[in-house]
Amino acid sequence: MERLDIVDENGMPTGETVARVVAHREGIRHRTSHVWIFRKRGTVVQVLLQKRSDNKDSYPGCYDISSAGHIPAGCDFIPSALRELKEELGVDIRAEELIYCGQRHFMFEQEFHGELFRDNQVSNVYALWLDKEAEDFTLQKEEISEVQWMDFSDCMEAVQENRISHCIYMEELELLKEKIS
Repeated sequence: MERLDIVDENGMPTGETVARVVAHREGIRHRTSHVWIFRKRGTVVQVLLQKRSDNKDSYPGCYDISSAGHIPAGCDFIPSALRELKEELGVDIRAEELIYCGQRHFMFEQEFHGELFRDNQVSNVYALWLDKEAEDFTLQKEEISEVQWMDFSDCMEAVQENRISHCIYMEELELLKEKIS
């Protein structure tokens, strides 16, 4: 059973932990790390999107952040980001390669698979420059069905206009745009 630190509004652990399933059933604030992978093709910046597995407990089959994950109790943002990159995509990097872009706080409730899902997150957002072809990533099939590169400007438009099935927030894309431009 995965346990998460309960955190205050600044993302600092309170000393209490909660099972992940309980955090999402009750909407208890916890932490996640979000890593967006970028590359350049000529003058065009591209972003790697993952397509979530159809078995995920939230947003099954939707396009999402390159790599993201809950931070286990006792762990911190960067070590968790590095672990998720390795597990989900087979990417092994040094902490110094992550570019901190900011922190987001958000909460939502939605039904998935007939169950109410409440998410109350404090998320550190990172960018990573990595020039690699989509087929060269080693995908964690339980989590990700595929990855694809998309021009960052097209991604922003597709999310804003809801042209793709996604669980991406424009606020986060705007945060990234400031850092990668």
